[in-house]
Amino acid sequence: MNNKRNEVPPTETTQNKYLPKIGITMGDPAGIGGEIIAKSLHDGELNKICQPIIIGDSSYFFDTAKKIGKELEYTEVKVGDNLPSKSDLPIFYNLDNLQDDFPTGEESSVAGKASAEYIETAVSLWKSKQIDAITTAPINKKSINMGGYNFPGHTEFLAELTKTKDFAMSFFANKLRVVLLSTHVSLKKAIEIVKKDNLVELIRFSEQELKKLLKKDIRLAVAGLNPHASEFGMFGSEEAKEIEPAIKECREKFGIDVSGAFSPDTIFLRAYQGEFDGVIACYHDQATIAVKCLSFGASVNVTLGLPLIRTSVDHGTAFDIAGKNIADSESLKVAIKLAADLAKIRLEL
Repeated sequence: MNNKRNEVPPTETTQNKYLPKIGITMGDPAGIGGEIIAKSLHDGELNKICQPIIIGDSSYFFDTAKKIGKELEYTEVKVGDNLPSKSDLPIFYNLDNLQDDFPTGEESSVAGKASAEYIETAVSLWKSKQIDAITTAPINKKSINMGGYNFPGHTEFLAELTKTKDFAMSFFANKLRVVLLSTHVSLKKAIEIVKKDNLVELIRFSEQELKKLLKKDIRLAVAGLNPHASEFGMFGSEEAKEIEPAIKECREKFGIDVSGAFSPDTIFLRAYQGEFDGVIACYHDQATIAVKCLSFGASVNVTLGLPLIRTSVDHGTAFDIAGKNIADSESLKVAIKLAADLAKIRLEL
């Protein structure tokens, strides 16, 4: 299929129902972002559930798509122009910001700056109500810093752009939804963060945000920190001193349906099977090991607390395989589908 660059909006789709408009940022162009977007959209299935709007550099993207045999028909919109209300094809919002050369599979200021500009543009389109949600392809933390943006990642960058004070990292894997008490810190530091006040704050926040996203009453579980949730104090004291008092306060003072502390070697499977709507994890890998073992390649990173819906892949830029046409696009497809589903819930479609 050859590329078709329409400079004017195409004939409007015959579908009567509104399809959520999902802005898909291209991520770091030196990584696998372009490849997995092209693979995700090539068969046209996502067009049936949402209006995909790719935000990036069209020349670079479609060169990538051509190299891997995943060329697309699309409607191109130049930066600064309004998006068409509907399109039968994916829309490409072209920033045309990759004029300088950069190495594939390596950190660079050129790629980092471009990937940060895609994020800024996506938020701008959301603020002007031209898109309903954002799905992000992976960026490289070092590259965006080299490009002049001092953020450790997407989450903090999006919080700054939307003036969001309270936010949390979560992962959705089918019925398993995990919210992290701490993220990228040492294990020693993560254990120090397991305090009653921190847990009360996160439990309340998670219940509020998941209820807002899913529009249903929420049942939460809290994973223990120690093996077997300390087995009544045999293997540690954090459960009795910090975790259980936090759960009790949330239940009695705030009326939250939360239970625990549960043994961390079983609670994630119980939630995956539908017993709970969300699990509070005490540290990063406690959550992500469970998520990736149960649903690797099909789990989604969701930032809670933002005023906009943002989903992302559960992996990084994969510089080591960039340009080799072997990247798996499944996580991105699931992330786009989840963004569309959450947008429909929010828009009450």
